[in-house]
Amino acid sequence: MTRCRFWRLDRHPEGNTDFARFLSLQEEECTPLAEGEVRIAVEWLSMDAGTRMWMSPRTDGYQPPLPLGSKMVGLVLGCVIESANAAYPVGALVRGFGQWADVATVVPALTGLEVVDANVADPRQHFGALGMNAWTAYVGVREVAAVKPGEWLVVSAAAGATGSLACQVGRNLGAKVIGIAGGADKCRYLTDEVGVDMAIDYRAEDVSARLAAVPGGVNAFFDNVGGPILDAVLGNMAHYGRVAVCGMVAGYDTDAPMPGPAKFDQVLMRRLRIEGFFIPDFLERGAEFMPQLRTWLDEGKLEVRFDETAGLENVLAAYERMLTGKNIGKVVVKL
Repeated sequence: MTRCRFWRLDRHPEGNTDFARFLSLQEEECTPLAEGEVRIAVEWLSMDAGTRMWMSPRTDGYQPPLPLGSKMVGLVLGCVIESANAAYPVGALVRGFGQWADVATVVPALTGLEVVDANVADPRQHFGALGMNAWTAYVGVREVAAVKPGEWLVVSAAAGATGSLACQVGRNLGAKVIGIAGGADKCRYLTDEVGVDMAIDYRAEDVSARLAAVPGGVNAFFDNVGGPILDAVLGNMAHYGRVAVCGMVAGYDTDAPMPGPAKFDQVLMRRLRIEGFFIPDFLERGAEFMPQLRTWLDEGKLEVRFDETAGLENVLAAYERMLTGKNIGKVVVKL
């Protein structure tokens, strides 16, 4: 009988630190598969900020909260070791929503599970340039923000996984890109490796004042953060600008709803369009995005820096690094 170690959500977290108070590492024997289920030996776990909302008791989020006592859910990458589903044979490399566990049991139709290319040189790219962070960046920049060549695109949390990819997608589409991040090291990463036209350190600089110097104003904003940074950008948008709201990291550490922008009047004054989007709404279009993303990856035009931690027992440390902004690039855990 296969045994499984997994992280269990015991209490609703408070803030974005000290997660060991709220989750515990458990072990159990795996039950026999039900019809249609697939069992995966997890090789990599993806750490994603959006999962913080699943730990909250809030019922007005983008999906219902996880019940206390549940296995923590997240993106997994690994090989099928048992299958009751002919579309996912034993030995296939798969990616989808599973559990923070060394062995994940999933229902493919409910978890976006898909067989991925096992010949990619670095399998972590299935969480990087070929993964859902890249799909989010591609949809957000190209379709929601509708960026055009020559326009100014601003990206918040630009040194993170989705943000750094959004910067590169914008650059590849011919936009002039401004990345907002916290700290000199992250800003150097954005200019030296990601290739942005301007990097703004929100911890040391006046974001609004820096953006006020953009000729003609900001045409598009890919927002991962919300809060004061959103206000700083709204006041510097060009007329008929577009805001693609991908995340609200500034509000993930509280169970209370996030206050609206103080400069919301600029939506009317500048005739802006603001649209929220959530990548699970686009999962069925993944095959459509892949040819362009794979081409950019192969050409060196879409790169990801990985922040890797080893061991299931160290998941909470990696997760906290990501939520508190101590990482650069994509945070993953290797099992």
